[in-house]
Amino acid sequence: MAKLRYVIPAVLVVLLAAASYAYWRYTDEGGKGEYVAEVLDRGTVAAVVTATGILNPVKTVQVGTYVSGPIQALYVDYNSPVKQRQLVAKIDPAVFNVKVLEAEANLANAKGKVEKDRADLVFKKLVLERNRQLRARNLIAANDLDTAQSDYDQAVAQRTLDEAGVKQAAALLEEARINLNYTDIKSPVDGVVVSRSVDVGQTVAASFQTPTLFLIAQDLTKMQVDTSVSESDIGTVREQQPASFTVDAYPGKAFHGSVAQIRNAPITVQNVVTYDVVIAVANPDLELKPGMTATASIVTANRDDVLRIPLRALRFHPERKASATPAAVSARSAHQASPTVWVLQPDHTLRKVEVQTGVRNDQYAELQSGDLHEGDELAVAFRRGSQPSQGQAQSSSRPPSLGGGGRRF
Repeated sequence: MAKLRYVIPAVLVVLLAAASYAYWRYTDEGGKGEYVAEVLDRGTVAAVVTATGILNPVKTVQVGTYVSGPIQALYVDYNSPVKQRQLVAKIDPAVFNVKVLEAEANLANAKGKVEKDRADLVFKKLVLERNRQLRARNLIAANDLDTAQSDYDQAVAQRTLDEAGVKQAAALLEEARINLNYTDIKSPVDGVVVSRSVDVGQTVAASFQTPTLFLIAQDLTKMQVDTSVSESDIGTVREQQPASFTVDAYPGKAFHGSVAQIRNAPITVQNVVTYDVVIAVANPDLELKPGMTATASIVTANRDDVLRIPLRALRFHPERKASATPAAVSARSAHQASPTVWVLQPDHTLRKVEVQTGVRNDQYAELQSGDLHEGDELAVAFRRGSQPSQGQAQSSSRPPSLGGGGRRF
C-alpha cells in the first residue's frame, strides 16, 4: 500500500503529460491552429531618423550697450520691425556730454602749451645766437654759451612733448565723443524685435559684460530647427536630406525642410551623446514662431515602387508555435545565415525563402533578392483557435480576411 501511494501520483503525471501532448498535436496539426499572413506588395520604403528640436531664426543678433547709464527712451517694442542703423533706445547722455566738454578743455589747454613752447623756443634761439657772437669776440665765458645751448635744446624737447600732449588730448576727446554716440542704441541689422530686456528708467551697467537690451531676428521668413540626433543615428544623416516636422501649435500639419548642417560638436547629457543637426525651413506666412518645440523626421534613405516585406514576416518562424522556449528560438534565429520568410502555399503549407533586404523602416523592408513575387502571402504569426463548429468547418475552404492586411489559414 505504501508503494501504491507513490505510484498513483506518478501515473497521473504521465497521463496529464500525454493528454497535453495530444491536445497540442490536435490543435496544431488537427486544424485548430491558423496562420496569419500579409501580402507582399509594392510601395515606398523610407528609412527615417526621428529627433526633437527647437525652432530658431537663422540669425539672431543681440543688441547691447557699450556704456553704462539709465535708459532715457525706448523707440521699439516686441515685434517691431527695424532697419539697419535705426535708433531703438537712448541712454541718458548727460554724463557723457560733460566728459566731452572736459576733453575739449584739455585739448585747448594742450594747444596753449604748444603755443607757449613755440614763443619760448624763439626766445631761446635768439639768446643762443647772441651768445655765440659774444663768445666769438671772447666777451663771455664758454659756460654761458653752453647754458644757452642747453636751454634751447630743452625748449625744442618741451615743444615736442607738448605737441604729443595735443594728440593725446585729441584722442581723449574723440573717445568721449564716441562714448556719447554710444548712448544712441541702434539696430545693426534689418529685422524684427523678438525680445526686449529693459524698460525706461532702468540703469544698465556695462562694467564687466555687455548687457543685452534687445534680441533682433534678422529674417523670420527663414527659420531653422536645431535638433538633437543620437549617436546611433547620426551616421546615416547627410546634408540636403529631406525632412519634415510638426509642432504642437498646428496639430496634423507637416512642415518640410532639408538638413542644412551637421555639427560635429558632441553634446553629452547623463552619458547620452547627441549631435546638433540643423534643418532649414521656409516660413513665408510667419506661422512658425521662435522657441516652438518640433518633432522632426529626417528621411535618410528612400525607395519608391519596390517589393516590401513586412517586418513581422522577417521575425516569424514556425518553431515559435511549438513548445520551444523563446530562448531556444532566439538562439536558433541568431545562427541564421540570412533573413528568411515563410510563404503560404495553396495547400496551407509553408515554404522557406531566404531573402536579402535593403532599406527598412518600422513596418517594411525593401526586398533586394529572393524567390518572391508580388502577391505572395507571407506568414507573420500563428494563432491557436477553438474547435471549429460544423458551420465553420463547412466554410473553412475560404480563409476569412483580417484587418491590417493579414489573412488567416
